[in-house]
Amino acid sequence: MILRRANERGHADHGWLRSRHTFSFADYFDPAHMGFRKLRVINEDRVQGGAGFGAHPHRNMEIISYVLSGTMAHKDSMGNGAVMQPGDVQRMSAGTGVVHSEFNNSSSEELHFLQIWIEPKLQGIAPSYEQKSFPEEQRQGEWRLVVSEAGRDGSVSINQDVNLHAGLFDAGEQAATPTVRHAWLHVVRGEAEVNGQRLSAGDAAAFEPGESIDVTGVEASEILLFDLA
Repeated sequence: MILRRANERGHADHGWLRSRHTFSFADYFDPAHMGFRKLRVINEDRVQGGAGFGAHPHRNMEIISYVLSGTMAHKDSMGNGAVMQPGDVQRMSAGTGVVHSEFNNSSSEELHFLQIWIEPKLQGIAPSYEQKSFPEEQRQGEWRLVVSEAGRDGSVSINQDVNLHAGLFDAGEQAATPTVRHAWLHVVRGEAEVNGQRLSAGDAAAFEPGESIDVTGVEASEILLFDLA
């Protein structure tokens, strides 16, 4: 298990946006942290009320948005428009090209969300979009599959051989970890014990195939677990 502590991440403060970068992104560059397998970006963004990312383009990238608190308004050049809330998972396949915007849907409440980029399996595909809600009761005390290549078990589909599980764990709560290959575990909030190490919000850990992954909540925690080829 290789740890990546929250305070080791890159940081950007633009006033309206405060962001933490797990991997190299924009002005933050660290050749030792360019991504993990096909996982290229995990940005933890906090956007002040009324602000957001204006219309901007993407190509050939799988983009996942995961809202932690507040609400996010999404619009794109495919004609999609939606408001995301905590528990929602959105996937946008940029493919041959798409333009989208993301704004805090509130004029006063902060928006806190993760934006995740995964390199695509196939390039040059037609852009597409999908969004689904995963209520807390589906994630409490268990690992809920929220993203997979084939959209298994009601998960959001993605153009890559990756499985993303989300779990909520109260103090002392644990669940059998899904079978994974190369794994990246990211603590979204709270605190958990992972293989005897305490991980807090923003901390992450990488695992090679065959390594055991034992997770127990220390306090109410939310955790993402990526299974990558």
